[in-house]
Amino acid sequence: MNIEELREYCISIKGSSESLPFIDNTILAFKVMDKMFAYIALNPKDGIFKVNLKCNPEKSIELREQYHGITATDFKTLLWNVVYLDSDVPNKLIEELISHSADEVIRKLPKKKQEEYRNS
Repeated sequence: MNIEELREYCISIKGSSESLPFIDNTILAFKVMDKMFAYIALNPKDGIFKVNLKCNPEKSIELREQYHGITATDFKTLLWNVVYLDSDVPNKLIEELISHSADEVIRKLPKKKQEEYRNS
């Protein structure tokens, strides 16, 4: 998957928006209900595109064991994964992980916000 395909899929998520929320404008973020579900550096220092995605902790462990292209973030948390776009991770799985990330964001919202999202 390339960065344009990633962007296209992220903005196809219901209610998603994209922005450059950080001061240096080098991180493209995707949000749903004003909460970030994905972000990617536009000019990675190492030249390797990777997306950060929210993930269920149990699923994170499983994915990191199965794919070299899925690793921990700098924060060493199980709630976010780094997914390398040009790696052993199939494009279809990257799409599933993007959708899962958006679902994780929605699931953590207050019930009223979840209903608002479902009804939009």
